[in-house]
Amino acid sequence: MQAGPSLIPTRFLAGFFVWLLVLATAPAIAQDSETRGGPAGQFDFYVLALSWSPGFCALTSDADERSQCDAGKGLAFVTHGLWPQNERGYPVFCRPADRMSLRGTVAEAAGLFPDERLARYQWRKHGSCSGESPSGYFRAVQQARDKVRIPDSLARMPVATRAMPLEIERAFADANPGLRPDMMSVSCRRDTLQEVRICLTRDLRGFRPCPEIDRNSCRAGQIGIPATR
Repeated sequence: MQAGPSLIPTRFLAGFFVWLLVLATAPAIAQDSETRGGPAGQFDFYVLALSWSPGFCALTSDADERSQCDAGKGLAFVTHGLWPQNERGYPVFCRPADRMSLRGTVAEAAGLFPDERLARYQWRKHGSCSGESPSGYFRAVQQARDKVRIPDSLARMPVATRAMPLEIERAFADANPGLRPDMMSVSCRRDTLQEVRICLTRDLRGFRPCPEIDRNSCRAGQIGIPATR
């Protein structure tokens, strides 16, 4: 059988192979590379990471040991963290945590994170890079969380469903004036929703584009959204 004419123009194919050659010979660009121990307060913007608790519980190996995964909790999106971020890469563990001041202020994070252990870890890894005290960092987490409205369709999920990552982004954009898909990403693992990451200005007054975060969004087709527990 004779093959029919190609639907792709020859000039397009030539350009495509040139593009592949450029990619093959270009130096690798690290995505989401972390810098440990840098000076605090030197970053470009914040990322608010909202974890889909049922997805986390479905994927973690120690779900039985985590109180957020207890049946009946009914948790949907919970705060994973507020992360100082640069246009490329991000700082972590910028200075030793002041255990005395942290011990006195973790109570301020009550209700912000699903458990105290996560609050402490997020301060050590990310909050220490904010340039804020523990108390100031947890206030910033609260401010960022207050800025973002969870779409009604994702506020709770009594029955498991599936959706495309772009549909999830559009739901958040519709619920938050000024937020666009290029200002966030959807994270997935093993075909399951993990979290939504939303980019905010340093002063937490508005949303902003974040190409590196957006590029790392889940590329799957439809992904599973486990029901709340």
